[in-house]
Amino acid sequence: MKNRTLFNYVILLLLIGAVSSCKLFKEPLQTENKTTPKSYATATDTANTAKVQWRTYFDDENLVALIDTALKHNQELKITLQEIAMIRNEIRVRKSELLPNGTIVAGAGADKSGKYTWNGLSEEDWKAGSGNTPYVGDFNVSAIFSWELDIWKKLRNAKKATVARYFASIEGRNFLITNLIAEIADAYYELEALDNQLEIIRQNITIQENALRIIKQQKESSKVSQLAVNRFEAQLLNTQNLQYEIMQQIVETENEINFLTGRFPAPIKRNAESFMTKVFAFYSAGIPSQLLENRPDIREAELELAASKLDVQVAKASFFPEVRINAATGLQAFNPVVWFHPEALLYNLSGELAAPLINQAALKANYRNAGAKQAQAVFKYEQTVLKSFTEVVNELSGIANYTKSFETKSHEVEILTQSINVSDNLFKSARADYIEVLLTQREALESKMELIEIKKKQLNAEINIYRALGGGWN
Repeated sequence: MKNRTLFNYVILLLLIGAVSSCKLFKEPLQTENKTTPKSYATATDTANTAKVQWRTYFDDENLVALIDTALKHNQELKITLQEIAMIRNEIRVRKSELLPNGTIVAGAGADKSGKYTWNGLSEEDWKAGSGNTPYVGDFNVSAIFSWELDIWKKLRNAKKATVARYFASIEGRNFLITNLIAEIADAYYELEALDNQLEIIRQNITIQENALRIIKQQKESSKVSQLAVNRFEAQLLNTQNLQYEIMQQIVETENEINFLTGRFPAPIKRNAESFMTKVFAFYSAGIPSQLLENRPDIREAELELAASKLDVQVAKASFFPEVRINAATGLQAFNPVVWFHPEALLYNLSGELAAPLINQAALKANYRNAGAKQAQAVFKYEQTVLKSFTEVVNELSGIANYTKSFETKSHEVEILTQSINVSDNLFKSARADYIEVLLTQREALESKMELIEIKKKQLNAEINIYRALGGGWN
């Protein structure tokens, strides 16, 4: 009766310890806001470029080959795949925690009792009674089992959180693929832009060399001074110097692509001649709510949020009593010869009920930390959605503005290119001085270089709109 009363007191104490922490659970979880604007501007077309395969969106065979190589050999992508494999192994660990834990134990030993012991027999008594050795052997082999009953779903929620993080890591890989494709495409078009700029510089070098030769002839006939010759020659040297900086940028851009594709420096095959006429056949932003489905980083943040909610439930379950069943069976004897006698069989079965009592402060701190991390996950999710929407709006604006800028600058280049011939003819007929010729050549060169930069920005915006919408990973 006394034992039963003591047991009831213990159970009551455990329940009081668990109930005392329930006031913590009144704090609600942070709720994420999934609302998005109805459209990016006035368009509400649901067609979305993110659904287009990257092989279709990028129709340059050289670029497609580079992307294929990167998807197979990029080191960062390989590192991410190993991280995914580690999380997959973690799922197996979490699953095993739901099952009974079993171990096999085998042991052998000897025990010699002292003369003055509490075990009831002295050494002399043992010798007198049996005439055997005073040493007693202990040989045993047994299987020990322990099983935590997941009453409060602590282990199951921990497994679900790990599964959510596994799928989040896959979305992280998809987002890496999207960015990798965009980076390679951007570097590839930058390389083509540099090729075109280098070609423009070399064309201008030829023009300026011809102009310098004419100036030198006029100087010999005393039509111009040495100052004019020096100015023309200085401008030629300045233009010649520009090509070396471009050539260095070409090398660095090629090696950037080589690094992304996981290979050592090598020439990059490309078709720079078509750069200025290159256009993307189709792009459509769709509606903002499609970002929640198409953007891997949004889905990754959403899965991390789901995992953080489960972490809160796991931390909450730590306050409740833990129920565990322990069992063991095996053979034990003072001599292995008699192991297989029925009398050598041993077994036990017990149940445990344990609840935290003294370390409540640590559990409360862990629970509050889990709640704070869940709130962080909410804010990160909302931040990712906001960032993705902003990126799409920026790139849509960029495509529109850079397209108009390219048209305007093209007209400027056409006028200045014509002005070079006009200024040369006027200079030859003494109706314009050499300063006008120099300025015209310089302005024409600068405008052509700027036109290539605008084209590169236009293509970059069309690459980035594909990435911002969530295209490339599928």
